Amino acid sequence: MALPQTFKAMVVSETAEKTFVREIKQKALSDLPAGELIIEVKYSSLNYKDALSATGNKGVTRKYPHTPGIDAAGVIVDTTTRMFSAGDQVTVTGFDLGMNTSGGFAQYVSVPALWAAKLPQSLSLKDSMGYGTAGLTAALCVLRLMAGGLTKESGEVLVTGATGGVGSIAVAILAKLGFNVVAATGKAGQKDFLTGIGATAVITREEANDTSGRPLQKGRWAGVVDTVGGNILATALKTTKYGGLVAACGNAMSADLNVSVFPFILRGVSLLGVDSVEIPMRARQMAWNKLAGDWSVDLSSIVKEVSLEELDVEIEKILKGGVRGRVVVDLGK
Repeated sequence: MALPQTFKAMVVSETAEKTFVREIKQKALSDLPAGELIIEVKYSSLNYKDALSATGNKGVTRKYPHTPGIDAAGVIVDTTTRMFSAGDQVTVTGFDLGMNTSGGFAQYVSVPALWAAKLPQSLSLKDSMGYGTAGLTAALCVLRLMAGGLTKESGEVLVTGATGGVGSIAVAILAKLGFNVVAATGKAGQKDFLTGIGATAVITREEANDTSGRPLQKGRWAGVVDTVGGNILATALKTTKYGGLVAACGNAMSADLNVSVFPFILRGVSLLGVDSVEIPMRARQMAWNKLAGDWSVDLSSIVKEVSLEELDVEIEKILKGGVRGRVVVDLGK
């Protein structure tokens, strides 16, 4: 199949005044980095890290012009490795995609073969980006909690940042598996959304954010999926029951953690770190298989679909905490 010489992409450029502008441009296929796979991207998705890259955050992306997008799902159109064949449907999430490697907000990407995961047969390209890095992270959190012994009989499971991408999918997965899920959110008016995707109770951000300074609080949670870090993660640790498990995967509130050792040495609480960027492919593929199988959830109320041209508005919204659930980008629109 003859490949096009140019393709559509979002390009973020740095101006002489050190500001950053986003434009939809035609890029040359020859501009892509050398890679073992060239993938025609059908869908991508918006993550907070993408918004940082799209606004010039040098902690995420060092050099501009740049095309963000840490997620991509599409069809292999050219390969130099026997690991894949032309026509294979794959997802690429994490690694360096969209950070310092041209990312998924483009109709084509070029990546190493080890970055790509074969799409499970029962999962569509669109739904794979409905989950994206957020859904993958949520599934990895649930896998870690269950591997540590958490069962639906253990007690209540708290999900913080519950209206976000990771949080909403974590709520939905846990609810489908029969867990008693309590969702914490700072967004007033989202109770119906959260109970609609499976939460049995909803608490406010203030209720999840203890400021008393006490090293321990009454134990409530058997398990926690924390997406926000900071004092809410500290509070979750202080309010987890004896032998409970806390999976930490984000820092939307803060990267700092100020907590005593008491939850660990007096209650035997376990803090589990969850990474979805560099995690080995075997664990990554396991999580995708779960999402394609018995952990699949109804994404219809969680996902909003936009075109590449409509993405700019969503980038501004996610930076202000205004996005609920997931935003999927259709590269064919």
